[in-house]
Amino acid sequence: MTEGLEMKEINISQVDALFSNGIYPLELLFYYRQAFETKKLRASLGKLSASFWPLFGQYRDGVIVEEKFREENHYGEEDIDQELDLREVEEKGYEAYSRYCLPDLKKLFFLKVIRLRNGLILIPKMSHVAGDGYSYFYFLSLLAALAKRRWVPFKYFLTALSFRPHHHRTALKAFSFKGVESKPAPQNERFTVEVADFLRKDVRLMIKAAASSGDVRISSNDILSALAVKKLVGRQANAWGENVGLTIPIDVRRYIKEYGPRFFGNGIMLHTIRLKTGFIDGSPAEEIAVQIRKSMPRISKETYTDYLAGLEAKMAHGKSDEFRPFDPDSGCLVTNLSKLPAERLDFGGGPPELILPLTAEKNSVAILAKKENYVLRYAY
Repeated sequence: MTEGLEMKEINISQVDALFSNGIYPLELLFYYRQAFETKKLRASLGKLSASFWPLFGQYRDGVIVEEKFREENHYGEEDIDQELDLREVEEKGYEAYSRYCLPDLKKLFFLKVIRLRNGLILIPKMSHVAGDGYSYFYFLSLLAALAKRRWVPFKYFLTALSFRPHHHRTALKAFSFKGVESKPAPQNERFTVEVADFLRKDVRLMIKAAASSGDVRISSNDILSALAVKKLVGRQANAWGENVGLTIPIDVRRYIKEYGPRFFGNGIMLHTIRLKTGFIDGSPAEEIAVQIRKSMPRISKETYTDYLAGLEAKMAHGKSDEFRPFDPDSGCLVTNLSKLPAERLDFGGGPPELILPLTAEKNSVAILAKKENYVLRYAY
């Protein structure tokens, strides 16, 4: 506590608690061919630390406590006398760039800048207890905009443009985290990582085909999730039981007015559908996508409050095996990052040329976008 100044603190939410032991951090690599000056980036990080104080705070015992911002706790920079070989990244995939993974976080957020001979790499790593993917890009987009600004006063920039976040994590349901924590992931577990491209036009054709054969309107995410679970089941034919759980995070901000677009935290529902292994193996992706769409819950204040109550019940009964984002031994997690705002991550030298997720978890799939393709990265 700073002398003469009471530090803020907030209880984490029921969904935050799923990640309270540090699992599934958000960590992506952004490669910029045109390096940019980082002086404004560093200054902007300090300026935003007050409004985004939970990101720069300390988590302990169910509470995030504000801390005085110290740049050395959240920022690092180094020069490496080598180039990022884009062809090697294309050919070897995760093996070629996983060496850039940052060590375990001591704080909830750390930003690493690596200067190369042929550009610059930006690696922001955020604890999932601090926020979800939306929060991650919300903060980075604002950081980039502030770092590029020329003359707009900071106060106007943050308030008049309605960028200031809110942190009402328990706005729907009061909560004090006491009980089980998520089961930690196995240490030093090795994964096979594969990447597959799907043309956007082919996905659109699959959506059209599914629509013509039924009365359910499916989305690109339904199709891509179906392709993802079908590939994972096919790659590990003997690893599954009779059923496979497919978990898809749903952002609830636009359905819950208490959250809204400026909510910084975990504004998600982790929806799981159980599918027969034989059905996945023997059915086209379009049919699987229809089942995924039919399973999707109606999101409202009432249904989401029920979801939060369900998480509390698992904690209250000590069901540690159930109290986690998903079970990698009996299912998979598919996260769609294809709509991430890459064009808004311009810190002065243009948007990133390459975006790569660095966190790999067993039986997880990340959906990315690259020009006319969707890119699915499988880890199993």
